[in-house]
Amino acid sequence: MPTLLNENGFKFFFYANEHEPKHIHVIKGDGFAKIELCTLNVVQNYLKPKELITTPINNLKYAIMQHGKDRCKKTNTKRVG
Repeated sequence: MPTLLNENGFKFFFYANEHEPKHIHVIKGDGFAKIELCTLNVVQNYLKPKELITTPINNLKYAIMQHGKDRCKKTNTKRVG
């Protein structure tokens, strides 16, 4: 699972060959969230309230937006050969 960003104790990562729509996983401690990249919709949020006191979910969305400027680009899924 490639890590894209570590910020304020949150780890932003994705799994290779995962399903659409494109999304990113965010973990801190025992909590995790899943956020769609294009819409920034929070699909799942199991982050602990104490983790969100210091870094609200909107700050996590902002980090994704700032670091993923090409997050909505279509990928070429054609296989050659």
